[in-house]
Amino acid sequence: MERREEQPGASGAGAAPALDFTVENVEKALHQLYYDPNIENKNLAQKWLMQAQVSPQAWHFSWQLLQPDKVPEIQYFGASALHIKISRYWSDIPADQYESLKAQLFTQITRFASGSKIVLTRLCVALASLALSMMPDAWPCAVADMVRLFQAEDSPVDGQGRCLALLELLTVLPEEFQTSRLPQYRKGLVRARLAVECGAVFPLLEQLLQQPSSPSCVRQKVLKCFSSWVQLEVPLQDCEALIQAAFIALQDSELFDSSVEAIVNAISQPDAQRYVNTLLKLIPLVLGLQEQLRQAVQNGDMETSHGICRIAVALGENHSRALLDQVEHWQSFLALVNMIMFCTGIPGHYPVNETTSSLTLTFWYTLQDDILSFEAEKQAVYQQVYRPVYFQLVDVLLHKAQFPSDEEYGFWSSDEKEQFRIYRVDISDTLMYVYEMLGAELLSNLYDKLGRLLTSSEEPYSWQHTEALLYGFQSIAETIDVNYSDVVPGLIGLIPRISISNVQLADTVMFTIGALSEWLADHPVMINSVLPLVLHALGNPELSVSSVSTLKKICRECKYDLPPYAANIVAVSQDVLMKQIHKTSQCMWLMQALGFLLSALQVEEILKNLHSLISPYIQQLEKLAEEIPNPSNKLAIVHILGLLSNLFTTLDVSHHEDEHEGPELRKLPVPQGPNPVVVVLQQVFQLIQKVLSKWLNDAQVVEAVCAIFEKSVKTLLDDFAPMVPQLCEMLGRMYSTIPQASALDLTRQLVHIFAHEPAHFPPIEALFLLVTSVTLTLFQQGPRDHPDIVDSFMQLLAQALKRKPDLFLCERLDVKAMFQCAVLALKFPEAPTVKASCGFFTELLPRCGEVESVGKVVQEDGRMLLIAVLEAIGGQASRSLMDCFADILFALNKHCFSLLSMWIKEALQPPGFPSARLSPEQKDTFSQQILRERVNKRRVKEMVKEFTLLCRGLHGTDYTADY
Repeated sequence: MERREEQPGASGAGAAPALDFTVENVEKALHQLYYDPNIENKNLAQKWLMQAQVSPQAWHFSWQLLQPDKVPEIQYFGASALHIKISRYWSDIPADQYESLKAQLFTQITRFASGSKIVLTRLCVALASLALSMMPDAWPCAVADMVRLFQAEDSPVDGQGRCLALLELLTVLPEEFQTSRLPQYRKGLVRARLAVECGAVFPLLEQLLQQPSSPSCVRQKVLKCFSSWVQLEVPLQDCEALIQAAFIALQDSELFDSSVEAIVNAISQPDAQRYVNTLLKLIPLVLGLQEQLRQAVQNGDMETSHGICRIAVALGENHSRALLDQVEHWQSFLALVNMIMFCTGIPGHYPVNETTSSLTLTFWYTLQDDILSFEAEKQAVYQQVYRPVYFQLVDVLLHKAQFPSDEEYGFWSSDEKEQFRIYRVDISDTLMYVYEMLGAELLSNLYDKLGRLLTSSEEPYSWQHTEALLYGFQSIAETIDVNYSDVVPGLIGLIPRISISNVQLADTVMFTIGALSEWLADHPVMINSVLPLVLHALGNPELSVSSVSTLKKICRECKYDLPPYAANIVAVSQDVLMKQIHKTSQCMWLMQALGFLLSALQVEEILKNLHSLISPYIQQLEKLAEEIPNPSNKLAIVHILGLLSNLFTTLDVSHHEDEHEGPELRKLPVPQGPNPVVVVLQQVFQLIQKVLSKWLNDAQVVEAVCAIFEKSVKTLLDDFAPMVPQLCEMLGRMYSTIPQASALDLTRQLVHIFAHEPAHFPPIEALFLLVTSVTLTLFQQGPRDHPDIVDSFMQLLAQALKRKPDLFLCERLDVKAMFQCAVLALKFPEAPTVKASCGFFTELLPRCGEVESVGKVVQEDGRMLLIAVLEAIGGQASRSLMDCFADILFALNKHCFSLLSMWIKEALQPPGFPSARLSPEQKDTFSQQILRERVNKRRVKEMVKEFTLLCRGLHGTDYTADY
């Protein structure tokens, strides 16, 4: 067994000398771990003990630590060390010692059968590991031998103690198998052997469970053991007798939880659906629990109702397809479905009075999918049976979605309210899914109920009932196209009749209007019915999220029909913004809504509205620009800049984003003259510069300024052109004073959109040269403190190469320094920076032939790049980045083949490079594979992944499983 020499001993009073793994030292280290108040000493002791467990001496001290005179903590460590040695270092054990090791473990387990339970469990796990390593050849009847040995009458331990020890051993055996490190082929052999061996286990478990004299602790252990074994995919028919016994045990409150676990595990195994006859026998057993379920619900026994519901759902959810296929048994399956419906509609409010109903929701998805997957004829039959069931389900779900009384809700904790919110989202998703089964009739059904509720004069309706019905509508309208529904006009007509006396109801009314915004765009005559409600709600801080998001949806979807209402919308919005009713994020959404709204107006109208909307903020900004920087005025500045950038994100008079939607879309002609956004930006440009001059060293303010221009550039595209020269100049000054990543990101946007236009090339080239020069100087001073700047710089260079390689033709551009800095960036620990640097090289290398300066630097320094790439693959970079490094190798091979074939042989020559784990043959194979593959990038990625695993010593290990 390998032994690492650098391991420190535990320090402190009871310190054990390094590598002197004696019983005494282990005991001292354990004492230190458990009782030393110094956390550093505890950590050292733990580290030393972990090394002790894997040392060759562990075979010696483990047995001594199990002596009867030791305390359980020490005995436990001894048992754990044995388990680690057997499970991880099995190959170190000579075959002629298997039997004596087995005998010693049996002896210890027998002794601890009446001793410490935690030590007993660890010893059982050690013997289980030994059995799995010896099966099937060296110990073919392991389980039968265990049963026989523990049933021997000549044992000094009493019968119950032996029985519990045997059950513990049999329980941990399948669990140890599931987590064992056996190679895949061995796992298959051992699984097959265990499947045979369950013939020695199940009769014993049945006998113990059905025996009236078996004490409760034994029967509980039997159920846990059965639960463990069924996860080995034992045929369901072989489990029949034990499942039936577990159903009987459900009547015993002490055994209830273990019985539920065993039944659910047995029913849920993937293979169970093959045993349809057994599944059919289980339905009456589950239905037989209905009285116990009703009693539990009546008595408020949440644990029992939860357990029975788990059983019913496990049978229904895992096997609905198999049971639906048994058409002649449709009535018994329908009875099971109705039992699950009872669980869905269990009385009480989730999660305060019940936690069961949420378990059932996935079942309804599964049942619907299975019904809709049948061929037409069979599907029609089942639709006839189950459509009424699903209509009932909608009623039940909407009842469960209802809020409690205001008084009761007031007592709920914030955690309970959040759980209820998530539960309602799950109900909403279920309703949306059920629409596929029930179609337009579902909407009519909801509309009829809402209409009756709102127009009935007989009894006063509860707001909760109204809210739930609207919530159902909203759930469907949010994701399903309801434009052709004949009930939506009626619904829009009903909404103003709702007496809104409550925040939750008001919220749902808002979200329902928002969900119908696309419908309103097709039926603009109805906008006036609901818009006043939305504008009124804007003034209520409690409805902030719902009212603002709804107004934003209406402004986005219906903007061409809103000009008559624009003045009113702007006035109300301005009022709530000035009163600071909403939080920052809602203010930003509101500005986006106004951007959509203004986009559809005439240019002079836009400018007039912009003036009234923005003027107060400009005045405030002018005042702030005069003040000495401090934290409170910084917040105000960032807020105002954020409002402007959100407004400019959506204010687009040329409708770029609509062009893909076809010529039939209503479009205003693109106005002549300057774009309104550009007009405003030019007016405030000096002011923004003034703000910047005081806040240049504050990343947040600089970011907020850049965001205004970045969002405007993205929205306006070519219309932004008049601003390009002055923005380039400002960016240059900003970046020269204090380099920040946000300035580079904005430069990248300008390069992307304008660098190819001759008129804008000079200012963009000047800016590009300036930021490159400043960043290269930053590299000389030490770039490690600025990974974000390096990341953005690499992205800028890659964009320049992609959009306008001419930027690299300038003699003043130091391509060599740029190349060397990018190689340095490949060694950064931050993954995004490394990725961006790899992106730069994959854009640069294809330009070797067309850009002379690039070809020259690759020839001179390409070898340095290759070495950096090989070091990264050799283990210096995260494995998640290997595809990026593979892209560089592929580009080198494709565009610099003759150079690469020379460099790679030289680079891999030194022993131990790029990893000491590689043989010369492996390095040679890798270089040949890479040089051969110049077409298929995916193959190169696979080669690099394979090679990096070899370099890291992980090839063929568990670590490669999900790589």
